[in-house]
This record gives sequence, C-alpha cells and structure tokens, in this order.
Amino acid sequence: MRRSFRHHLVFSAVSAVALASATLAGAGLAAAADKPIVGIITKTNTNPFFVKMKEGAQAKADELGMELRSFAGKVDGDNDSQVAAVENLIAAGAKGILITPSDSRAIVPSIEKARAAGILVIALDTQLDPPNAADATFATDNFLAGEMIGQWAAKTLGEKAGAAKIALLDLSVNQVSVDVSRDQGFMKGFGIDLADPAVIGDEKDKRIVGHDTTLGNEEGGRKAMENLLQKDPEVSVVYTINEPAAAGAYEALKSVGRDKDVLIVSVDGGCPGVRNVADGVIGATSMQFPLLMASKGIEAVKAFADTGAKPQATPGLDFVNTGVELVTDKPVAGIKSIPSSEALKKCWG
Repeated sequence: MRRSFRHHLVFSAVSAVALASATLAGAGLAAAADKPIVGIITKTNTNPFFVKMKEGAQAKADELGMELRSFAGKVDGDNDSQVAAVENLIAAGAKGILITPSDSRAIVPSIEKARAAGILVIALDTQLDPPNAADATFATDNFLAGEMIGQWAAKTLGEKAGAAKIALLDLSVNQVSVDVSRDQGFMKGFGIDLADPAVIGDEKDKRIVGHDTTLGNEEGGRKAMENLLQKDPEVSVVYTINEPAAAGAYEALKSVGRDKDVLIVSVDGGCPGVRNVADGVIGATSMQFPLLMASKGIEAVKAFADTGAKPQATPGLDFVNTGVELVTDKPVAGIKSIPSSEALKKCWG
C-alpha cells in the first residue's frame, strides 16, 4: 500500500505538471489565434523596394500585435501567384490585405472576392484599375515622380532638349498604373504632348526613339537599352521605370562607349540607385518611401479591425500620398532637390 500511495503521489504530480503545461500551451495558441491576420502580397521578393516594404510591414505588425503573412509573385507580372495568395488569405480569415498588383486589372476579380468577405484591401505603390477596386491606395504620386525627373532632364539639357532623342524603358506590356503614371509624368515634365495620359506609346513627338519593357530588373534594362540603341544609336536621354532598369541601361550604353554622353533618369530612391547618382550613372532619380507605405497600410488594417474605420485619401487625390523627393547632384534652378549625400540617409535597400 505504501508503494502504491507513493506511486499515486508521483503520478498526480506528473499529471499536474502536464495539465499546467497543456493549459499554458493552450493559452499561447489562443493568444496567437486572437492576433488579427494581415497579408502582404508583393510583385516579387527580390527587388529591394519590395524587400523593404515587407520589412516595414513586419515591424509594424509586430508592434501592433498582428500576424503578418507574406506572399510574392515569381517575377514581375505574375498575376497567378497573386491570385493564389489572395485566396489563401480569404481562407485564413485575414482582416486585411496589402498588395502591390502585378496586373492592376487582372487581379480585380480576386480583390472583389476578398472585399465581399469583409477584408480591407489596400493597394501599395500601384493602383488597381479602377482605383476604387481597393478600399484605399498608399503610394507615391507616381505621375509627379515622373514629372520631376522629366523637368530636371529638360532644364539640364536646356536648348538641346528640342533635339533630344529619348528612349523610354518601361515596366511591362500590361501598362499597369505605376508604369503609365511614371512614363506619362516624365514626358509631360520634358515637354512632350500626351495623347491619352492613360496609355503608353500613343505620343507623336518625333524626339521619342521608342519604348521597350524591362520587367523592372537590371537584365531587362540592359536588353531594352540594346534594342533601342539598334533603333537609333544616337539616343541622348533615357527614362527608366526604376533604378535596377537604369543600371542595366547604363551597362548597355557603356558597352558601346555611350556612358558619358547620355542622360539617365529614374524613379525609386533605393540605396544602390542613390549611389549611382553619386557615381554619375544616374543623373537624377525620384525617391519614394516603401517602408512608410507598408507601415501606414498595417496601421490602417489595425484601425479597421478595431473600429471598422477605413483610410481616407489625401485631399485632391484618389490615394494616400506617401511623398516623393528629387535626388540629384546637379541641381537646376526652379526645381527642389536633395543631393545624394542627404538621400543616402533616407534611402532603402
């Protein structure tokens, strides 16, 4: 009996410990389950812009006690992966989705399904088509970003702007909103008459050598630049959708000895791009702030989860403007800019 009693005490003690552990584990699972889920879906997970966007989202989600689930397309333009990500987040009961759409139009049916399920959908950087397909957009004023570098290029060239030969290195054949806005903004800033501001490539200005697509990466920029140099080897101005494409364009120009006499402008504000401004590879770039876009988006989802409130657009715009600054080491009169040394303190990637 004494052995049995001792055995019973030991068994009881073990059981109590096990029960306590199970209770704590259950509480932990419950706490995790109580965290509102928010998803971020980027175009790719390799571009430094989207890497920084994800970092900003994760930091803010951790701060606000939310569970962040991250997804990305395989390449820029991969709509199918983004559709699958939206479906995943609907099934998970997410409170919000932040998305940089690869195809602003093709993703809309999936976004409508998410919103019908009560999910707040916020586009980051790139508006949906139509913009009101999302509950809100947090973005750079991409038209202004393009316009700033167009104005800078025209003023830098002065009288030579009238005889410029312009190559435009765009994003993709999909003509997503960010692509169209930057391209058309640049041309307006340079003084080119826009036919339809919502369409790339319908302009009649004889200074335009042509458009080509880059998929927003360095290799794409190199190939697009090679194609346009074959069309006209005397290109004098190069607009690029982003700084990786600009780096590729520079390499193509360098390979034919044109790296010193062609003006390259771009948009992004990543640290590699800002260093390329400092090194004279890029003449000017418009800096945007992806970390701010993502962190503000997470805050908006938390507010929606807590109160049902939705973010309001910046007055006069159909999106929440997260700011843009012109970066150049060759400032021109009448255009506000910051030097690369200052931009290196603000850049990302």
